[in-house]
Amino acid sequence: MMKKKYKFNPDTLSYERVGISIRERLGKILTYLASSLGVALIIVIVFLNYYETPRSKALKRENQQLLSQYELMSRDLDLVEKVLEDLQQRDDNIYRIIFEADPIPSSVRKAGFGGTNKYSHLEDFSNSSLIIETARKLDVVSKEAYIQSKSYDEVLKLALNKEKMLASIPAIMPVANEDLKRTASGWGYRIHPIYKVRKMHYGMDFTAPVGTPIYSTGDGKVIETGGSSRTRVGFGLVVKVDHGYGYETLYGHLNSFAVKVGQEVKRGDLIGYVGNTGGSTAPHLHYEVHRNGSAVNPQHYYFKDLTPQEYERMIAISSNIGQTLD
Repeated sequence: MMKKKYKFNPDTLSYERVGISIRERLGKILTYLASSLGVALIIVIVFLNYYETPRSKALKRENQQLLSQYELMSRDLDLVEKVLEDLQQRDDNIYRIIFEADPIPSSVRKAGFGGTNKYSHLEDFSNSSLIIETARKLDVVSKEAYIQSKSYDEVLKLALNKEKMLASIPAIMPVANEDLKRTASGWGYRIHPIYKVRKMHYGMDFTAPVGTPIYSTGDGKVIETGGSSRTRVGFGLVVKVDHGYGYETLYGHLNSFAVKVGQEVKRGDLIGYVGNTGGSTAPHLHYEVHRNGSAVNPQHYYFKDLTPQEYERMIAISSNIGQTLD
């Protein structure tokens, strides 16, 4: 109940009741409300800083759980990356070597994503660095796993095609040479029989009488039959066979052909006869193996013909001859 106020009037020598104006009343009300709001604000601030509601506690626990899950996911992705790296090493250094396929370049496996910052929408979080790094790892692992999956698809095709590839690789001697007596000069620097200078001999010579059969050393297609003007000068009549998978073989100094260009041949098929054409000093066959456009040592490609002991004897014979026949 509001107290009544009185004021002494000296003229009437009595107390008179004093009224309160509306403005004063409004001022008091506003002052009271402002004080109440101030006290309430102080209480709220203190409450929010020093006291957690059940909901805020639940949200805090949830955030902590999410943070822990991101940390675990990041560690798990590190382990997955190591497993993928091991699979990539096996793929490049075992499977692709077995099937003679080129390894996948690291520039393809580790290619970045480029372009604009795809993680900009994650930068406003309190733990944005962890979240962004985890998202980046997930993207990298996903991309590398996809590339590895495609690689294994390719390796599977190579495995299914392995039988055909093995049949195509040059793997026997081009002439019958059971006692190895027809083995002549091998791969390496030799004295040229005509020019009498030391030159590189990019193949192997087999001595044999004119007319001795010559056989294709692997499955393939005849891509050339003709004179040395169409191949290397000095090889006389030659046959070239494309075996696929990067392999080609050349047979030089022939006397005559048993095949024609475009003809499919199998390993052991007759393709021609030993001769003495071109720059040859005696009847023999000059034989070369080419891999991806470069000549390679033919002695590594007789594994269908020779035992380990016979292979060692052949190497010794071909190495001890210091002069070629062509």
